[in-house]
Amino acid sequence: MELRNLITFIHVAELGSFTKAAEQLGYSQSTISFQIKQLEEELDCLLFERINHTITLTQKGHELVSYAHRIRELTDEFKENMEEEKECSGHIHIVTPDSVCDNIITNSYIDFHNKYPEISIKFTTADTSVMFDMLDHNEADLIITLDSHSYHKDYIIAKEQPLSMHFVANADSKFAKAKKLSILDIINEPFILTEYGQGYRRVFDRELAKKSLDITPILEIGRTDMITTLVSNSDMLSFLPDFVTKDLIEAGKLCYLNVQDMNIEIWKQLIYHKNKWMSKALKTFIDYVIEKEF
Repeated sequence: MELRNLITFIHVAELGSFTKAAEQLGYSQSTISFQIKQLEEELDCLLFERINHTITLTQKGHELVSYAHRIRELTDEFKENMEEEKECSGHIHIVTPDSVCDNIITNSYIDFHNKYPEISIKFTTADTSVMFDMLDHNEADLIITLDSHSYHKDYIIAKEQPLSMHFVANADSKFAKAKKLSILDIINEPFILTEYGQGYRRVFDRELAKKSLDITPILEIGRTDMITTLVSNSDMLSFLPDFVTKDLIEAGKLCYLNVQDMNIEIWKQLIYHKNKWMSKALKTFIDYVIEKEF
């Protein structure tokens, strides 16, 4: 049994398409079809049902998926153990929200690179639902979410922690010294928020909806650094994780608003798929994040 045929099978099964698998692997579609046919003949069973240009895994195909992943993982592990490189090397693809990406690059990337110069990292930003879809299709090695707490049997949570969130305003805001505020006190103020339907913004909107309220922001943008800059220089408000606003709070440019009737639980989670092969580079990065302030 040829390993490349098994790898092709994994891609077709995950992407649900011969065409997409061909694009990802750099093969022609006819090559993909031939490799799957070879595998089916060798195993003497049908792996995909082909109906009206759509493909669906058969029962035997579903059974082969887990075996194929295990064979690929063992092969990769063997190859890595045979390498004589002293330096830990490899490539990692991490998908995060914009704010987490900015925070990691600003606070940790240089230190990580200095310790492990042979490990290259690709950061992509996306919404939570897209992140999990990328994990399911092996398009990402790790994801870091800022959302309600997630758990699923197919995913491993390597690290997690609840996040403090606050409404924030300019330090000179008329609300700055208020000891007790209700969401109704600020609901009609100009707000800048992250994009609708994404991460903690979705959780925030859901909590507002429970009170039959909503906020129509005057600006929606994923860049939390821009949000904090604009809020600190205007009468606008926002709702952000504390790790985003901490420096400007300490510098006296922003203040937290004491809104007492919005109980929102947000979690930061480092997650990978249970079937993901744990390369030395990936394990090194996960261990680094676990040891550092998350």
